[in-house]
Amino acid sequence: MITKIYISHCEQDELLARELARTLWAVEIESYSSLYRKARILSLAERIRFGVRQSDCVIPLITQDGVSSPEVNQEIGLAAGLNQLIIPLVESGIELPVLIRHLQPVIFYPDTYEDALGKLIQGIRQLTKLDWLKIKCPYCGEEMTQYISPEEEVDKALLAGKHLETICSYCQRNIYLDPRTFRPVP
Repeated sequence: MITKIYISHCEQDELLARELARTLWAVEIESYSSLYRKARILSLAERIRFGVRQSDCVIPLITQDGVSSPEVNQEIGLAAGLNQLIIPLVESGIELPVLIRHLQPVIFYPDTYEDALGKLIQGIRQLTKLDWLKIKCPYCGEEMTQYISPEEEVDKALLAGKHLETICSYCQRNIYLDPRTFRPVP
């Protein structure tokens, strides 16, 4: 069961990592990263070791900047050494680091990052059971938990280019969700 994921990324990719963390949050998967501004009481090395060890899966975010980052490569090495499940999220045209070159990456282009996040969630869904979806209502601001849409419904929405639809448990307004990231669409 995958409930915790470590996101390995360099400082320049912080926005992409936060986007990934928000998507994981929506499907109730906890995410760790040594670069998040949390747990400052621990050294960077301790945050890395803790996050990788506590995770069920490691997602290295490999971009033009990330591929040459010593931290990202060391985190990949630690994850590989601990025999962690690794799912690389890789910018198109970037060669994977040697320790994970044998893995099948999820490829993205800068303008199709959300599509790649959808593929990643779909892959995780095939490996583990995802039951719940967290949604923050864009109208009343309340956070609610609902059953996640069945995979078939998500696939239909993706193919039709439509949004998923739900209702806020608090204000009873219709909410439309992006079927890739499960986030509300304005």
